[in-house]
Amino acid sequence: MRNTTRHALRIAALSLSIAATAGTALAAPSCGTDPVVLNSYFETGFPLPRQLAEEFTRQFPNVTFDIKEDQFANMMENSPRILSEANAPDLIRLPSLTDLVANDLLLNLDGYFDEFGWDAFPAGQLVQLRVEEGGRPRGTGSLYAMGLNYSMTGVFYNKELADQLGMTEPPQTLAELDALMAAAKEAGIQPIMQWNKGTAGLAFPLQNLMGAYGAPEPINDWIFQKEGATINTPDNLEAAQHLDAWIKAGYFPSDANAIEYFQMMSRYIGGEGLFMFNGDWESGNLDANAAGKFGFFIMPSVEEDGRHATMSAPLTFGIAANAANPDCAAFFLDWVATNEEARKINVAVGGSNPGGPTDLPMPAVEPGSVTEASLAAGQTLAEDNGAMDFIANATGAIFAAGWTPELQKMVGGQQTPEGLLEAVQEEYETQLSR
Repeated sequence: MRNTTRHALRIAALSLSIAATAGTALAAPSCGTDPVVLNSYFETGFPLPRQLAEEFTRQFPNVTFDIKEDQFANMMENSPRILSEANAPDLIRLPSLTDLVANDLLLNLDGYFDEFGWDAFPAGQLVQLRVEEGGRPRGTGSLYAMGLNYSMTGVFYNKELADQLGMTEPPQTLAELDALMAAAKEAGIQPIMQWNKGTAGLAFPLQNLMGAYGAPEPINDWIFQKEGATINTPDNLEAAQHLDAWIKAGYFPSDANAIEYFQMMSRYIGGEGLFMFNGDWESGNLDANAAGKFGFFIMPSVEEDGRHATMSAPLTFGIAANAANPDCAAFFLDWVATNEEARKINVAVGGSNPGGPTDLPMPAVEPGSVTEASLAAGQTLAEDNGAMDFIANATGAIFAAGWTPELQKMVGGQQTPEGLLEAVQEEYETQLSR
């Protein structure tokens, strides 16, 4: 019998038991009162999940977390093995869904969707977390994960350096952004601080450029593995050519291929770089450690007042199909989005929209903070319906086997924009055919 069927029967039995005992409305699953240890697998370098776990234990002292952490690249490679182990995680940061669903390694959350009333969440928050039986396509089908928050990528800027260049407001067009980078280069200021070692950080500016040149829907179709979808489109070629022009103009550090993510953050906070393409999950970090020094804006379009489109995705967590404590893990995922203190932590630490039902208030933030700017950018993105999933999430190995080596070659002058998209599409089709 499939894990999903067993789970549905277990949820049904639990509901009948509760109804028989209480004689009233069905209660959602919880962590109970007995001691529970949630086996958890988090991503290194991101404090949000750990701080949420600490607050959860404060509110529910019978629940503790056994936390293991690993780099994102390792998680992409190792998650199938980890989810297959006897002591599989109750909670796991998920880099991709399709292959894991295809191999029955993730718990189907449809039962919890009903039990917790997740229909009150905007459908758009959950669409990236739905997968058809068999693993593809994504975007429809059953729910297999939830988000700890709903982040977006954009452009951070150093306010002091921006002032030196006469930047009084964020650029409104891609041409204005180009002009600021050129002015920075002329003034001896590093235009962009970006990492590209380990996993390709240049995927962030590339996808921002894709959103500037074209609509998000074809990119989502490719990421969701819709039949016939391709990343090698005319709009995406223009984006890749624009990125290549930035590389050749010296807008990225000459040692970008040797810079890791944490080194980028250290150098940027230290004042090296006018812009940084990164996610709003760093907003809280910058507000805490460099208050008032940085700002954030959504990537401008080619045309003034054009549609904004950029990567916006949940910080995806799932539950192993054979997890020991699935009810408690699901209760935690619901609590993250609906509990007042959890939502405060999500905004203060994660810097991102905490998601959840639309009638829940957004936690207050400091006026003039990076977090205020990033939340406002998220609202603009929502109004333009421009959210894309991350191009690294198209398959379980596309980041490691496609985007990373090809973008590193481009930085080294060994790959062309045309060759980049051709190579990634070829790798994508190879992986889908396995």
